Amino acid sequence: MKRIDAIKEITKILTDELVICTLGFPARELYDLKDRAENFYMLGSMGLASSISLGVCIAASNRRVICIDGDGSILMNLGSLTTIANVSPSNLCLIIIDNGTYGSTGDQKTYTSMKTRLDLIAKGAGFDSIEVVEREEDIVPILSRNIPGCRFIVIKVNPGNAPVENIPLHPEQIKERFMRSLG
Repeated sequence: MKRIDAIKEITKILTDELVICTLGFPARELYDLKDRAENFYMLGSMGLASSISLGVCIAASNRRVICIDGDGSILMNLGSLTTIANVSPSNLCLIIIDNGTYGSTGDQKTYTSMKTRLDLIAKGAGFDSIEVVEREEDIVPILSRNIPGCRFIVIKVNPGNAPVENIPLHPEQIKERFMRSLG
């Protein structure tokens, strides 16, 4: 499965959840598949989707928040995992789409293509709910489970980017419409 296939499966469960999506091709693919005001597309801030998601969880504690991050991005900010696990927001589902590469900059390999295991890092950080998904047909059932607490999900995919256009919104537009969706 490719990353866009995993993102398409994630969009099937979206209702009113707030979604923070990492920069580059993942954000472009999400925009192409299911643009909505509740989606916050990261632009130019690699590694910060998880930290921003934690802030949104705290600010909007009555809303479910889904963070779509990549292996390359989360590897740049592993410290966020310890903070998130210890704060343990019950409204956060942190999804790492792991393709083993820095997909937006030319598919250079990340360490998850070698020995690094994000699920084990999450366990060491203190997450209670950790799942690894390797089959496309398992994504919706796993995301649909009503598991209390903060969730950490790794979705393993093959490298490669979908042929999608750039997001035509300015950063200010993305921010303003997202803030309006918060209510």
